[in-house]
Amino acid sequence: MPQRHLIAANWKMNGVKAALPVAKAIAEIASNHRAQIVIFPPATLLPLMSQLLEGSSVQLGGQDCHHMDVGAFTGDVSAAQLRDAGATMVILGHSERRHGHLEPCELVARKVKAALRAGLTPIICIGETLDQRKANKTAEVLTRQLRDSLPDDLAGNAFHVSYEPVWAIGTGLIASDAQICEAIGLVRTWLSERFPNAAPNILYGGSVKPSNAAHVLKLSGVGGALVGGASLTVEEFAPIMAAGD
Repeated sequence: MPQRHLIAANWKMNGVKAALPVAKAIAEIASNHRAQIVIFPPATLLPLMSQLLEGSSVQLGGQDCHHMDVGAFTGDVSAAQLRDAGATMVILGHSERRHGHLEPCELVARKVKAALRAGLTPIICIGETLDQRKANKTAEVLTRQLRDSLPDDLAGNAFHVSYEPVWAIGTGLIASDAQICEAIGLVRTWLSERFPNAAPNILYGGSVKPSNAAHVLKLSGVGGALVGGASLTVEEFAPIMAAGD
C-alpha cells in the first residue's frame, strides 16, 4: 500500500481559545480521509487541544523546541514540555526560525536530538532562498542543510523532512512541478544513502492551498504538505485534507 500522505497544519502565531472549534471540526473531517493529519498550534493551545481531540485520529505537534531539556531559558519551550502537553511531533528548522531567528543548521541538529530524547517525531525543514536558486545553488544549499541539520541520531527513529523554498512561503508563489520534483528527488536520494532503513515522508511546503494541493500531492515523491495560512480555517483546509487521500 502506498505511503500515507502527511498533512501538517502549521498555525504559526495564530489562534486563541476561540479557535478550538476549528481543530474539532478538522478532526471530524479527518476521520473520513486516509491522510495523517497533524495540527501544530501555538504552544498555549496544546494542552486544551490535546484534551479536545483525545480519541481522534488527528495528532498534535509543537512549532519549535529548545535544544536543552531544562534550564534558565526564559520564554523557551523544551521538547519534553511539548510532549507533556500532548504533542507527538515538532517542526524544526522552519525558514521563519532559520532566517527570522538566525538559527544555523547546527542548532537545528541539536534540537532534533532534543526532540528524539523526548519521544517526539521531528519534521525537519530545508529550503533555498530566491537568490540561491537564481545562482543555481539549490542543490548545494539543500545538501548542506541536510548534512548539517540531520544528526546521525535519527538512524532507527521516525522523522520527516519538509522541502520549503523560502521564496514561496507566504508569498502566494509556488515552485514549478519540475522544481519540486527535482528537490524532492535530491532529498530522497540523500536520505536513502544516509539513512537507508528510514521511511520518512518528504513534504512540500510553500503556499499550499485548496487550488493547488491535489496537484502538488500527486507529484512524484511528494509525501505530504506543510500548510500555513490555509490551515487556519475549515473551509480552506478541508479540501487539502481530501487531496491527501
